[in-house]
Amino acid sequence: MLEDSNRRDRLSQFVDLARIYRKWTKVQTAQALGREPSKVVPESGNPKLDLVVGLAEALDWDIGDVAEGIWRDEAEQYVRVEETAARGFAELDREAIEAHRAGEYRRMTDLARAMLLAAQTGGERATAANRLAGAYDGLGRYTKALAALQRGVAEPGVPAHVRVMLEVNLANAHYTLWHLVEANAVADALVGRFCAKHPQSRTERVIFAFGHYVRGQAQRRMIEADALSGNAHAESARLDLETAANAYKALTEEFDDPSYAAIANTCSGAILECDAALGLIDPLKAAETLSMSLEQVVDVSAYPPGDWLESYGWSAVFGCNVALRGLSGAELHRFMAIFSNKAAEIAERTDNWSMRERAFTFEHLRRQRMNESLGYSTDWLLDDDDVRTVAGTMGRFPSFRETGWRILENARSLHTA
Repeated sequence: MLEDSNRRDRLSQFVDLARIYRKWTKVQTAQALGREPSKVVPESGNPKLDLVVGLAEALDWDIGDVAEGIWRDEAEQYVRVEETAARGFAELDREAIEAHRAGEYRRMTDLARAMLLAAQTGGERATAANRLAGAYDGLGRYTKALAALQRGVAEPGVPAHVRVMLEVNLANAHYTLWHLVEANAVADALVGRFCAKHPQSRTERVIFAFGHYVRGQAQRRMIEADALSGNAHAESARLDLETAANAYKALTEEFDDPSYAAIANTCSGAILECDAALGLIDPLKAAETLSMSLEQVVDVSAYPPGDWLESYGWSAVFGCNVALRGLSGAELHRFMAIFSNKAAEIAERTDNWSMRERAFTFEHLRRQRMNESLGYSTDWLLDDDDVRTVAGTMGRFPSFRETGWRILENARSLHTA
């Protein structure tokens, strides 16, 4: 088959590259890879894992990069994308935007790849990279979204309006992946654009608001990540989140866009978490306030997916943080159960992988605290859907993998129970 031949050729290229890189002979290369000299490349073109690992070690590459290079898009897929690219960049960009609005992220991925082939300038390649990042973000493939944005930012000759959109999305991608220092730095650069000149246009005002939002949220997460400076992070986060909330409220009043109001609501919930961390409000009072806000979404299935439902989900996440830091005993377990369950429900309804990561992490922490107080372990029963979700979350968030393995090792599965 054509794809087998293509993989064999690519695998042979990797073997030759490793030989040249290490200055080995063919025999030395085969020995290093644990193969007979005449049988280094399998006839099927499908290498065993030990060969992929050996090539990665020989080349000083990541294993995933070697695997992706061997099993990259097959020739017929490339031909399909190449045929799509013939429709022209402008038409493809229009279709990609429509696909994004319709939530057709896999189709958007193909369109964005075709855009990269059709692109003639640095600005067009950067725009295509931004569309590809949007498609990956919609699929929850955040590391791929980050890589696409980094590719776009590196393009020369990118118009200012395209570059700023790349930087906005780059800040958010870093924040989503818990790259808090990077998220803070990129958001700081966005905010810094308006030190000498107040934002005027709608686009500038959104960038101003979102820059403060991401910087504030990154600082909020640093309360826990950098506990020795927790108060300083909470104070910085509170200032930025207040600025963002006010900016989004003004945008809501002027343009009547519900998405702005939803983000302003998210800011308000995050500010409550900061206030509790700073001792400006009693943690129990903050938890009660956040819990009351969730009464709007008692039946998540009846609430339409969108920005407002996602905002309520983040309020549940903030509530978990408040409970973990400031509550104990029965109150801790009661509020953690409320918040983690609601975050999980909303994550499923909105298909939000970032929220899924938080929900599983909090439920794991809640059970740890409960087991410590009881003096023995209680069962956590996972069905196949739960296991699939944990596995998907582990793939999307490297920082979650250790927690994910602990959940899978300690919990009982319905399949094996």
